[in-house]
Amino acid sequence: MDTIWPESLPKSKGPKYTLVADTIRKAIENKTLEVGGKLPPVRELAYRLQITPGTVARAYTILTDEGLLQAEVGRGTFVAPPKSPILDDVWSRQLHLAEARDDNHVSLFSPRLPDMGQVRLIRECLEKVAKCDPWLLMNYPTRDAYRPMRQAVVDWLSDLPLGPITQDDIVLTHGGQNGLCLVFQTILQGPKPVVLVEDLSYAGFRRAGELMRAEVIGIKMDKWGVDPSALEHILRQTSAQAICVSPEVQNPTGLHTPLERRKEIVALARKYDLQIIEDDCYRMGDARAPSYRALAPERGWHVSSISKILTPALRVGFAIAPRDRSVDLRRSAEYGYFGLAQPLAELTRLLLSDPRTQQIIRDVRKRMGEYVRVTVNALGGFDLNWAPDVPFVWLSLPSGWRAAAFSRAAEREGIQLRSADEFALRDGRAPNAVRIAMNGHVTLEQFEDAMLRLRALLDNPPEQISV
Repeated sequence: MDTIWPESLPKSKGPKYTLVADTIRKAIENKTLEVGGKLPPVRELAYRLQITPGTVARAYTILTDEGLLQAEVGRGTFVAPPKSPILDDVWSRQLHLAEARDDNHVSLFSPRLPDMGQVRLIRECLEKVAKCDPWLLMNYPTRDAYRPMRQAVVDWLSDLPLGPITQDDIVLTHGGQNGLCLVFQTILQGPKPVVLVEDLSYAGFRRAGELMRAEVIGIKMDKWGVDPSALEHILRQTSAQAICVSPEVQNPTGLHTPLERRKEIVALARKYDLQIIEDDCYRMGDARAPSYRALAPERGWHVSSISKILTPALRVGFAIAPRDRSVDLRRSAEYGYFGLAQPLAELTRLLLSDPRTQQIIRDVRKRMGEYVRVTVNALGGFDLNWAPDVPFVWLSLPSGWRAAAFSRAAEREGIQLRSADEFALRDGRAPNAVRIAMNGHVTLEQFEDAMLRLRALLDNPPEQISV
């Protein structure tokens, strides 16, 4: 350790605590500081460098928050062992865990559905596609060719309160995120459009908005979703063109927006000419209130997919425009990617039309409910928002835990989950909470063990005091 420190810090612009932190960080990167190496006590290093103890303590705190150092009560501060990378995207996280050969590793990052017969059914449908008319495999898709598929989607959505829809209203998309981007492409105008989202919301809203060079603004929430007074305040200040909401199952909190609140949002949307984009991808059970498309047929857009109820592997979703905008939405799809590959469209038609599919969905819902019950049994003593047909729970952390620190601690235990700050805008404020997704790819016993490990962490928050 002595070899990396001069008698005093070199003169440099910027805060001294940043220089201290950078010096330690570089020493860890070049192996001058080895894993497990003990750093000098705060006052000792401060005296040597001729700076205040508070400056050193702040540098240590920054590096501890980054996971490079770890503080042990009564022992000191040490170089932390390499942690599993906390990655930004679901693909990298899931690949990272797939490579692990340890049963203790459980991903709770994104819901994973159990196989309740859909794998066998998909294989059967693929065999039928392989024997289809060869011209289906040799031509560009056409609008008329998709008609049977679109009708299958209409039948699939028949029990959902969407208002009147026909197969002409259905636009096939490559999953829900593609559907959201497609709606943005259809709605947003001008060089710097404004899109509104809930303060805590699906990160895909923000990313889709950024692709469209939009300014994304968060709206204050309460226990029912978007706060109407906060929404009107923003609408008076901006020329927002659209708001993205998830009223049935709000992601990440799991809250539900009741009918009366939806009517308030619709009234404001009409007053300020705001389009409403409803993301319905996480709903597994029955809808509890009319959709925004039914409540505001002139400005309600609907996006959903089969990813959270059958399989995310096919990347199939649906977007539905207000009745007088269906042609615009369809044109955006045709100009963007022509449409789904015809074999994929035919596969999805067979899957949605098969009489066994509805029973599989009921079985998936029931099985996921068992994982929710295990979660509630283990963590129900804490502030937990949950529902039996929602594939994740929202956990507000007890005193002593911060969301980022808890996520890192859980990852060291082999458990990956999502911190609240992953759902907040870059300039937003996130609560100390985490989203825990159900993982139907592991046994209930493995899942329960993971929940008990989380409970042990919750019961034992770090006892760290910053100087």
